Parts: sequence; C-alpha cells; structure tokens
Amino acid sequence: MARIPDEEIERLKREVSIERLAEARGVKLKRHGADLIGLCPFHEDHSPSLVISPKKNLWNCLGACRRGGDVIEWVMRAEGVSFRHAVELLREDHFLLAASSRPVKSSSVPKLPAPVSRDADDRALLLQVASYYHETLKGTPEALKYLEARGLKSPEMIEHFRMGFANRTLGYRLPEKNRAAGAELRGRLAKVGILRESGHEHFNGSVVIPVFNLAGEVVEMYGRKITRGLRENTPLHLYLPGPRRGVWNEEALVASKEVILCEALIDALTFWCAGYRHVTASYGINGFTDDHRASLRKHGTKRIYIAYDRDDAGERAAQSLAEELLAMGMECFRVQFPKGMDANEYALKVQPAAKSLGIVLNKAEWLGKGQRPTVAMSEGKLEEAAKEKITEPIEANTEEQSDLPLAAESAPPLSLAVSPTSDVPVEVNGEEITITQGDRRYRVLGLEKNTSLGMLRVHVLVTRGESLHVDTFDLYSSRHRMLYAKQAGEELGVKEEVVGRDLGRVLLKLEDLQREQLKKTLEPGKEEIQLTEEERAAALGLLRDPNLLGHILADFERCGVVGEETNKKVSYLATVSRLLPAPLAVVVQSSSAAGKSSLMEAVLGFLPEEQRVQYSTMTGQSLFYMGETDLKNKVLAIVEEEGAQRAAYALKLLQSEGVLTIASTGKDATTGRLITHQYRVEGPVMIFLTTTAVDVDEELLNRCLVLTVDEDRTQTQAIHKKQREAQTLEGLWARQERAEVLRVHRNAQRLLKPIAVVNDQVRDLVFPDRMTRTRRDHMKFLTLINTIALLHQHQRPIRTDTRNGKTLEYIEATAEDVKLAWELASDVLVRSLDELQPQTKRLLLLLDEMVSEQCQQLKMERSDFHFSRREVRQYTAWGESVLKKHLHRLEELEYLIVHRGGRGQSFVYELYFERDSESWKPVLPGSCHYDE
Repeated sequence: MARIPDEEIERLKREVSIERLAEARGVKLKRHGADLIGLCPFHEDHSPSLVISPKKNLWNCLGACRRGGDVIEWVMRAEGVSFRHAVELLREDHFLLAASSRPVKSSSVPKLPAPVSRDADDRALLLQVASYYHETLKGTPEALKYLEARGLKSPEMIEHFRMGFANRTLGYRLPEKNRAAGAELRGRLAKVGILRESGHEHFNGSVVIPVFNLAGEVVEMYGRKITRGLRENTPLHLYLPGPRRGVWNEEALVASKEVILCEALIDALTFWCAGYRHVTASYGINGFTDDHRASLRKHGTKRIYIAYDRDDAGERAAQSLAEELLAMGMECFRVQFPKGMDANEYALKVQPAAKSLGIVLNKAEWLGKGQRPTVAMSEGKLEEAAKEKITEPIEANTEEQSDLPLAAESAPPLSLAVSPTSDVPVEVNGEEITITQGDRRYRVLGLEKNTSLGMLRVHVLVTRGESLHVDTFDLYSSRHRMLYAKQAGEELGVKEEVVGRDLGRVLLKLEDLQREQLKKTLEPGKEEIQLTEEERAAALGLLRDPNLLGHILADFERCGVVGEETNKKVSYLATVSRLLPAPLAVVVQSSSAAGKSSLMEAVLGFLPEEQRVQYSTMTGQSLFYMGETDLKNKVLAIVEEEGAQRAAYALKLLQSEGVLTIASTGKDATTGRLITHQYRVEGPVMIFLTTTAVDVDEELLNRCLVLTVDEDRTQTQAIHKKQREAQTLEGLWARQERAEVLRVHRNAQRLLKPIAVVNDQVRDLVFPDRMTRTRRDHMKFLTLINTIALLHQHQRPIRTDTRNGKTLEYIEATAEDVKLAWELASDVLVRSLDELQPQTKRLLLLLDEMVSEQCQQLKMERSDFHFSRREVRQYTAWGESVLKKHLHRLEELEYLIVHRGGRGQSFVYELYFERDSESWKPVLPGSCHYDE
C-alpha cells in the first residue's frame, strides 16, 4: 500500500494538539508546572496519572496502563484503530467529535463517513468508489509525483478522467463485516470487484483510471501499481474481475473519424496531455475487445493510428490488429517509435512531447495493401513542425505524411471557439435564465448553486418549436456536452455541431453571470436601511426620553412580557453592548417551560433583523467559517446552550478575544493540491444563550451574566392573567399595536452607533475583591455602566479630546448611570441559591446564622471571622461524612474560602456569603450601597 509521507506524519504531530484531543474526550486538565495533568481515560483512574507536555506535544500515563506517545498513539489508543487509520482520522479532524471517556480496545464501528451508500445499485456504487478514489488522489502527494514522473502533469486530465488513487483507506470508512450494514456493503463491493475475498482493496497502492460509457457510468477500472518493493510476480496492471468492458475516452470516437489507439492507458494519457485528444486505448496487446469493435463501427471511425509499443509483442499485436481493422474497412497506420520504446517513454525522452509525437504521427507507416491513401495537409504546418527543436534525435521511417493534425491543431470534442457573449440575448428572471439562439431557446436553472469558479453543473432545457430536450449536467465536462449535443440534436432535428456551438455560447454567458453573482455574494452585505423623516423622529423621540429605561419596560409590558424587571433591563442593555469593543454576554437559566425562550424572543424582537443572528444549534467549527464581518456588532443568539456545546470553545474565544482565526487545509481550486487557507471572523459580538441545564460550562458562565427566570407562584399568576387578557378584544388591539412598538424600537437601535464612553465616576468605588472571580465580575459591572451611557448617547453631548495630533470623540457616563448599573449588578452578579442542592443550601443558611451570631457576640467583621469544621459540626450536629461532603461543595462554589490555621496543617473557613438585613436576599459580600 502507499506509504504515508514522513512530512505528513510530522505535520500532524506538530499541528494537532494533545491537549485538545484530551479535552475532546472529556478529560479535565489542570496545570502542574510546565505540564498538564488529568485522569487517564484509558484505565480506571481516581488520581491524576495522565501527564501532557504541551511544549513537546506528548502524553504519558504514570498509572496502570503505562502508555504514552504522540497524537497518533493517542488516537490509536482512544479509538482502537491501526496507525494508518489513526492518521486518516487526524487528517479528517475527526477527533473533535470524540466525546466518550470510555477506553476502546478495538473498534468495529467506522469513525469516518462511508463514501458509498447501501441503496446504490452496482453502477452507482462504482461511481461512488471512483469519486472517493479521485478525491484521495488529489490529497496524495506520492501518487501525484508518480504521475508527474510519467509526464502526466495536467490537473485538467485528472479532473476530466476522474483519475484516482487507492490507498486502503476505503475500508476504514466502511462498517466492519460483523455488522449487518458492513456485511452487505462489503459483499456488494466484492461482487463488483472493488474488494477481494480477503476483504482487501483490489486496487490498493494503484493509480486508478475509471472507464466511463457515454452515459457517464463507470463500466471498467484500470489500476497501475506505484508502490515500491512489491513481492515478486505481483501484477502491476489491474482491472476489475471478469472480461474487460467499455471503451476509454469513447467521446473521442464520437468527435473524430481519426483515432489514435494505444496499447495502455498511460500511453493514451500521454497523447492526451500533449494535445491529441482523439485517443483511446486497448487493455494491453490482447485487450482489443468486442466493445472496441462495436464502438468503432457505431461512430464511423475511418482511420486508426496504432501506437502500440515497439517491442516484439507490440509489433505482432499491431500487425494482427491492423489486418482485422482493414477488413472492417478502416485505414490503419503504425506509429513508429524507436525500437523498444512506448509512447510514454518516448515522450519523456524527446521533448517537447507535443511536437515529437506530432512528427511520429505524421510519419506513421501505412499498414494496408497497395498504395498509401492520398491525404491533404497544409505545407506551412508541416514546415512549422519541422522547425521545432527536438532535444533527442528521432529514428523513424520516412513515409508520406498523413493528414493527422499536430497537437496545436487537434480538434476538441466540441469546440468552444465562439463569438463574444456580449451579443448573446439573455433574460434573467429570479433563478431562471433564458438564452435564445436562432429558433432554439435554452432555459437554465441552478446557476446559483455553483458557488465557486470552475464549477458549472446546471439544469438545461432546450426547445425548438414543440420539440424539447432536458438534462442536468456539468457544462465544463466535454463528455457531458457532447452527449447533450448529440441527444438534443436528435430530439430537435438539428445538427449536433449546431447544439455544440450553442452550448459554447451558453457556457461563456453563464460564466459572465456566475462571476457577477459571486462578486455580489463576496461584497460586504452592509446595506444601510434608510429611515423616513417620520420614522427617524419617532425613534429619536424614544431615545431622548428622560425616562428611557422606564419607557422600554413599559413597551415590554405592551408586548406581553410581564414581571422580570431586572432580567428585561439587563438583557436589553446587553444587546446594546454589541456596539462596545467588549460586549456583555447573557445566559438565561431556568427549568423547562419557565419562560426563558419567551424572554429571549421578546428582547430580540426589539432588534432589527440585520443586527441579530439566531441559531438552534451550532457545530464545533461553524463559527470559524462565517464571513469576516458577518457577526461584527451583532447579537448571536442560541436558543439552547446544549445546542452550542461543540462550539463552546469558539464562543469563549470570541467573547474574550473579540476575534476568531483558524488555519484549515483545503484543495487549491486550480491545481487540486492541498494548501492552507486562513479564515477570520471579527467581533465584537454579543452572545445570548438560554439553557435548562443545571451544570453549565464554568468557563462560559464566568464570561456571562447569568439570569435566572422568576419561577415564583406570583409570577405564574401574572403570566396566566396576561394570557387571558390576550384573548379579549383589548388583547387583539394590543397585538395590533405591538408591531408599531417593535418598529419604533428597531429604528431606534439602527440610530445607535459605536462611540467611546469615558467613565470618571468610579475612581473611588468599592467592589468586592476577596475572590478572583470578581476580576471578571468587576469588568462586567464597568461594561454595564458604559452600556447604559451608550443607550443614552442621544441625550449626551459628544465631546472631543486632541493629543499628539489625534482627536477622539466620546460621551461621558453619569452618576445616574453608575447607580443604575450598581443596582442591576447587585441582583445579577450574586449567585442564586437555586443552584444548590437542598441539603447544601440548608448548610449554607446554618453557617450564615452561626457566623452572624458569633460576629455579633465578638463584635467583629464577618470577613475576619474564621471557623473550623469541628465548630460547624458542634453547631449543626451533622455527621462527619455528610458535613464534609457539603462543605466541599460550598468550597467549589466559592461560598467558603479556605485558610491555613494556626496549628500547622489544620485549615479554617471564611464564609463568603451575606444577605440583606431587610429582604434577606443574597448580596455581594464586602460591598456597600452606591449611595454610601
């Protein structure tokens, strides 16, 4: 089988992160010096024994399994696959999908998508395999180098003949035979000859050339082994089992009455790459089949140039074949290569190939009896060929010249040398394109689906009077054009050449339309929506209202959203923060059917459609491939956080860094080679999530404002009342008014613009600082202030400041902005007790009582009072094991701060929790009211 290049293996080891692989399998890693440690997923592990070195990108287990290595060893161990299979998984970025922490000994479930389908018939199955081999070839440098070494350097050749490469990876994508689907698929692939009885790929290690019939179906496959060091007597040339079928490049027989017939497909491809497109091949010296004979008769071939090898076997086969062809009424010529050489070897040695092959074709030996047929050819063209400098001498018989054209003059199957497209009449009506040529009318559908140059698969209906022909095909495929022209000509009663010329004009016109379409698609889609004077006045009236937030809350009520005053304010302000350099992010957390989605929909309804993007779910890398400015200053709303779990890493990066970049391997559209593409998505973007999950990614929560929906009975009663009112006549009118309310708010949002905010009001503000988590909370608080100021930008003067020749424009935050932000932060930055289990919550309240009593007796601050577990046990009368469990939970949630005691190794606690003395609601510990 083909060997994986060392540079490809080293690239994977270098570029794929072991840390990301471990996290993808659910391993939680902690920093330990320069390394990372975690629980090993490959054995039962209760204390961290997995060590990962990010610098070296290696892993090692110090526990029971005693395994280690690089990224490939990790995937082999994690997925239970072979070395080669692991490399294929890494190439496909499949490891990002892994989420199981259960060790795998040996897997029989395919990790990669199957390239063939169970419901395909035999012909479709062969076509799917050929397509898979074709894509494999374009990503296999070793196979491409082999073709280059044989002088076959044309990307057009690879695409036109759908050439491929078999490297044993097809089997990795199939279910194993111990599965029903695997047994069926493998049995059918064995039946058509792709797999052998042993289960191995028949063409493994071979460049594969499929043979198509005129309908585009695969009827035969040829494989040429390219692997070195094969066992003795291993055949280098392979075909599908059974008799040889089909004629390679049969469209050449349709397009030309003269055909070059080679002994092997590699020789035929040599002629094709040199410009001699009217070429075909037999399948070896004894491989001229009944299909060849029938095709030559069917298409009326008049002259054949036999270009078999110039060895003894080739000479005998050529002579025998010539006698048969002459008896069939065809003229035969023998192409005379130097002794012992074939077409490919000759073209490689004598350069340029187009001219050297042209000379031997023109000097081909007449194999018939009697006088050589008289042929006519321009003397100027012969002189031009004779003047070409040949790098090696040519030994060939000097005979009269035939009329076979040189490479530069060889006629393609259907000429596209047509007049400019500016005079081609065309009508575009939505997705329907109509092109008229004489009395023929071509209707084209599906152009918009071709999203890149070099791709033109369309649905073409041609009519002439009451006659019509319709088909879906690739206009860039000469085989498809030729077949369409032939069948349409028969249906319409016109010559095939007329339809061929029409298709050339249609193709060029569609290319022009495609370029315009792609240009419009790639242009930035920011179209300013123009407001009328009346709409602008209404929007400014809202934005200049002194009680703006009160007006907004009243409009929420008018739109049917009751209660949730703080949540509505914070959510609305968070959407406004999209215009700041570092916006807020919001997670609305509640039980099912509590109203979190209704809250999100209500808030998003106040935003213009062009400033919000909403999804139900996102894949792991979907964010990376959005347009560069598709999310800038917009709201990204995801209905359920669970639907964005695979995109959590990208969301966190986008929130903290404000930009996403990814380098991805892809194929060059021109050469088909693998190259690195860089994709970039710019923020800032405000992220809006809802979730019913109790345990949400802690890193994501730290970056977000967490809102909890009011689930009290009073709120439920208010919702029921509003629902009943909606059924009345007043409710009907309220729904009518809702559209106008939303229109004003959306226009108001369009009038808000990004502008810098300066805040001199918080220099001496006291904010809790006992926990590291408050570092991010403090930034959320400051952003909330700036957002409130930004919302009131049409009520504030725009100030300027000039330094070093540069001028900045800004607005200023006021004391009222800070006060409002403090009130909101006091509600949303304090964790809700609802996240605690009942017993844990009960212990927290008992601790609060104990600390309050002791501090009152000792007349000391709560932050100075420390207590031991023994004191808690005495106060609560709880058992040791239960108490230890719930204290540990409070430590994790940062309600308790652990301090080292005064007796060596003992530890004491500090309670980081306070309640308001009047409302008994949790407040930010260590903070004071803003008024103070």
